[in-house]
Parts: sequence; structure tokens; C-alpha cells
Amino acid sequence: MSASDVELIVDPDQKDDAVLWRRFAGIAGDSIKAMPDALRHSATGHAPPPQRFRPFLHPLIPPDKDRGAVLMTDGWRIGHERLQLHNGAAPWTIAPPSRHYSDRLHRFEWLGTLLKQSPEGEDRARAYVDDWISHFGTFHSFHWRLSPLVVRVWEWMLAGPALFETGSREACRARLDTLVRQLRFVREGLETCTDPATRWRGVCILVAEALCLRDGRGAEGALAQLETECTAQILPDGGHVSRSPEVLLRSLADLIILRGALALADREEPAFFGKWIPRMGAMLGFFRLADGSLCPFNAGSETRPEAVSAVLDALDAPPRNFSFAMKSGFQKLKKQRLCLILDAGAAPPSLFAGQAHSGPLSFELSDGPDRLVTSCGFSPEINLDWQAAVRRTGAHSTLSLAGRDASPFSTFEPTRLLSPEGPVGISAKRLEEADEIWLDAQHGGWKDRFGLIHRRRLFMSGGGDRLTGEDSLVRPVSRPIDETGKFVSFDIRFHLHPSIKATTRSDGIELETESGTLWRFRTTHPGTRLELSRYLGRGLIEPTVQIVMSGQADPNGDGAVPPNCIRWGFRKEHAPS
Repeated sequence: MSASDVELIVDPDQKDDAVLWRRFAGIAGDSIKAMPDALRHSATGHAPPPQRFRPFLHPLIPPDKDRGAVLMTDGWRIGHERLQLHNGAAPWTIAPPSRHYSDRLHRFEWLGTLLKQSPEGEDRARAYVDDWISHFGTFHSFHWRLSPLVVRVWEWMLAGPALFETGSREACRARLDTLVRQLRFVREGLETCTDPATRWRGVCILVAEALCLRDGRGAEGALAQLETECTAQILPDGGHVSRSPEVLLRSLADLIILRGALALADREEPAFFGKWIPRMGAMLGFFRLADGSLCPFNAGSETRPEAVSAVLDALDAPPRNFSFAMKSGFQKLKKQRLCLILDAGAAPPSLFAGQAHSGPLSFELSDGPDRLVTSCGFSPEINLDWQAAVRRTGAHSTLSLAGRDASPFSTFEPTRLLSPEGPVGISAKRLEEADEIWLDAQHGGWKDRFGLIHRRRLFMSGGGDRLTGEDSLVRPVSRPIDETGKFVSFDIRFHLHPSIKATTRSDGIELETESGTLWRFRTTHPGTRLELSRYLGRGLIEPTVQIVMSGQADPNGDGAVPPNCIRWGFRKEHAPS
């Protein structure tokens, strides 16, 4: 096949895959059907590339050693899909199992890891880049979409001398020429791009291009654009407006990399770096658990501990500690080894909510490095239909009513993605007294549909060995009496981490952690049971279990007694010496 003839390979049997892709990928998933003349010129122009690439960007996130070892055996796994190749063949030489797989593959997020494996890994990485250039380097209607393009360009730029100063002179020039061609496409595409994640990475690329390839020309304008994106995407407390810890991690890493490039280029660091980086670092520290990884809130995964540590270690000072983030909408309860983080915020604005979850008042609970209660998690590696499924309220450790989402989803037309809205009236109040913590939170996500408010009260003992809770459904006094008297079904779910072994006993549900610690879950609610669940937070679809308490709520209940009041608790019973 010639470069001009190469297009995304779609097998006739993949029609279902095409339907899923169109349904869940939104506008960013559309192939480029017709290019404006300006963009076509940007992609295919033949202006000479710069004579040098200096200074080089310094990667911050360490390579994934486990993934690198698999790549060296020709294993290409993305989520639960895998291709097994032989003799170092490029992974796009055979048909991809799905559009999602192809999209992730051509982002080149594996490049830095492969480069760090060994001299053989470096050779393979360069060979793959050269093969990609020969097939896709001029243009491709699927792989040159702006969303994967900005990720690929950033990964190439982070590769530095291993890509642009190693090999034959002709190969290095071809790589640089292809990079510059893609950079032109980024510049043109950003003028009309509305996707926040793509805009952020694209503007970071413009700053890097000015510093590393244009001797600083255009840096002031690019930095002004970056400051605008910081103001738009970073909340005053340092959280990302998407409310995703993983998006925050990536954004902070980008800023730190650019700060290093500014220093190498002997340029003064803009004041907004000093404003945002410490705040973002503090918020990242808030989300880091004792195992070193992050909470999987709002399209976030656990994230490798070494990646989180690398970013936090690059800060000028250790991040400050705090217990609640009002702008981001999270509360943190911590005593001894026991730590709970509660989602007490509404969904982000629709433009930033394309991957946000509907899990109000859900929480993550851990005992030191042992994760106990979580959600179904998330991973960008997993296929889009699974990504959509785990956004629902039932995929979180909270209460769901009549099978409805607490923050209902609707299509946001500018992105064509499903975005949650609300819930209204979400709030949380905390009281710390005598070394104990009380938290009282509520939301009105079902108030209009069922006339009920969900209230969650939590108590954490000072010894860090007990968490008790109460979930109630309350009809506000301002609401008229429901004359039908029809009861409404509810489910309270506690999704357990896959590392937990759960066993039903006569006196509750026993939870055994990997370290051998025993916890016991108790409730007086009848019919409490264990059900199967799934967890995506580690890049795979892992089987796990969930504790489920179901019942029928009185539409006129005041939440003081059952069935509208359910009390439960977790207690540590044994810890290995």
C-alpha cells in the first residue's frame, strides 16, 4: 500500500464496533472527511524543517517497566484487547481489533517506555517511528485527528535525541520533517478546537515548539495562550475543572516539563507557573493514597505510584496537607491508617464533563496501602462502551434510586458526548471533635423525580479502626405529600477493590486485605448480600465483588427510621503484627 492509500482497516465483522465508536467517541472520534485548504496545506507542505532541536524536553513520568517488557516480546495490549506480533513487526501491519485500539495505538504513549528498555528497545522504537512515517506521515483521515495528534506530537518531542539525533542523517531529517508537518496541523487545528484536553496539550506543544524549534520566536504568544487555559481549566484550589485526579496529574506534569524547558532556554518563568504549580501539587497530594496511587474519580485510574511520585518530587516544596477542597468538591477523612475521600461536588460544566461520572456522595476507603471500598474505576485503555458503563451511579459506592442516575446524562451537542448534570443541592459539613470526625452530606438529585433527598452521614473513630455510616432518604417539608404512596426501590453499593477477599459470615461480611488485615462489615438491614462487580482502575477488566443493600423507600419518609434509614459500619478486627 502506498502512503496515500493507507486508511483505517475495518473488517466487515466490525460493524458493531463502528456503531459503538460513533456512539461514544463524540465529535473527536470522527474521521476527517474533508480538510479545509489551509489544513491540507499545513499537513502536506514542504517548508524546510529547523536545523536543530534545542533544548530538548526532559520526560517526567518514568517508563512502565512491565509494559515495556511485554512490548519487547511483541505483545501489544490495550485494555483487554491484544495483538501478538513477531520479529519486531510494526503493530499497524495487521488489522486492529477495534477503532478504540487503533486510536490508542497511534497516540504513541508507549514510545517513551520502549525507548528506555534497552539499546534493542531504542532501535525498535525508532524503527516503528520510521515505519509509521512511511505509511501515515503525509496524512491519514483517522490518525491525524487533532485528539490523537497532539498526544503523538508530545510523545515524539519528549523522545528528544533518541529520536532526532540517533540514526542516519536522512532518518533524523525525515523524523523532524514529519514532526514539523504535524506541528503545523496542530497550530491550524487549535484555532477551532473546543475539546479542553486537546486544547491543553496543543497549547503546551506550541510553547515547546517556540522554545525548542524556533529559538524562542512566538513563545510569548504561546505562553499567553497557556495562561488562558490554566485560568479556564484549573480551579482556585488547584483541582482540574473535570474533577479528575488523573487529568490533574497529566496537566501538572506538562507544566513542570515546560518549566524545565524555559530554564534550559534561559527564559524567565512566567508568574502564572508559580501561581498554579504549587496549588495543583497540593491537590494532587490530596488525591494520593498510602499505596502511592490516585483515587479513580471521574475518568481517573489508580495510576502508577512512580508516576505520581515523580511529579510530586519535582515540586519546589512538599505539597501542603488539607482535609477538604471546596472548589473541587471533595472531603477527606483520615485517622491513623484509615483514609476516606468523599465526592461531594456537582458535575463539571458540560464542556468539561464528557468523561465525568455520576457518583455523588460516593467514597474511596483505604487502610494504609490496602484499598477497601472503591468504584468500578476507569481506564482510558478500556473500550468506550465499558468506559460509558462505569460512569453510571450504580458503578459507584453510593446510593442509587429506582435505577436512575443521581446526575442524569444528556448529550452536549458541541462535543456530541454524554455529560452528567447536577445534582442540585449537593453539600457537605464536617465536625472534628475529640479526635473524631463527623461528616454530614446530601444531594437532591432525585428531588424533582421522586421528591426525596439522599443524605449520607459518616463517622470515623480517632483510632482509625472504625467507620460507621447512615444513608437516608428524606422528603423535604417543602414538598407536598405523595398521595400515591408508591414505594421506590433503592440500592446502596460498596464496590470492593479486587485485592479484597470477601466472605459472608453469620455476623457480617468479612473482608481480608492482601496484607492479612481483617475488616468486618455489619448492618441491620435485611437482605444484604455480595454480588459480582468489575474494576477497570488498573487498565484491565478485573472481576471483583460489591456489597449491596436493597430496599423499598417510603416516598413520604423523613429518613429517621427504616426503610428510609439504613445504618452500616466497617470495623477493623485484626491486623498482622
